[in-house]
Amino acid sequence: MENTKKTAVITGAASGLGLAMANAFAEEGYQLVLADINETGLEKVKNTLGENVITSRVDVSNYEQVEGLINLAVGQFGSVDVMINNAGIGPRNLVPVAEYSFKDWDDVIAVNQTGVFYGMKAALIQMLKQGQGNIINVASLAGLKASPNNISYAASKFAVVGMTKSAAMEYGRKKIRINAICPGYSHSALLDKMFKFKPELEDGLKNLIPFRRYGEASEIADAAIWLASDKSSYMTGQCLTLDGGLSL
Repeated sequence: MENTKKTAVITGAASGLGLAMANAFAEEGYQLVLADINETGLEKVKNTLGENVITSRVDVSNYEQVEGLINLAVGQFGSVDVMINNAGIGPRNLVPVAEYSFKDWDDVIAVNQTGVFYGMKAALIQMLKQGQGNIINVASLAGLKASPNNISYAASKFAVVGMTKSAAMEYGRKKIRINAICPGYSHSALLDKMFKFKPELEDGLKNLIPFRRYGEASEIADAAIWLASDKSSYMTGQCLTLDGGLSL
């Protein structure tokens, strides 16, 4: 266990990858500030993890709420050592661009792209005061390669990759590292939703992956632990791809 009394803020922590990260960082001894729009889910997570965990209902597309989340972490624990911008959604319908709804575009961009910008901005303001910090953005394989019938999600995740690299250049001299994780197809609510919409994809996609299986949320969480640790201390502006070889 590397950490003692460091604080990690995780958005989208009530389920999926965010929940796996919350469990992993708790095991590493972090003080946790967990956010999600799902209050019921957050309460269950808090009851499971116990001490040194506070939760807050946050809509990441609202800057005042994100800023309040950072202030809550500082007020409770004194610092924000690790900020994980994980909250994300997918579109309601997987369709070609000409058929894509404005609502799916606006909603996905608001959470996945603008929400990450807000999370970075609020965390960076605090980290500059501290003189150090570590930001981990959750992008996607869809931010590195084409994702047909999914234009808003692809656009948002490509944006996360670009924002990560740009901000990493700006703050490297300030002792603030900023990296991204790009999961491939991993067990999550988003993947389940896609298979519900198009069940025929489940076996077909798996056969495209050299490992012939989908990723586990715990495997993505392990990558976040590494990025948050001193073992990756010379790494910034990078996108760590965990996809079972699919991008090959």
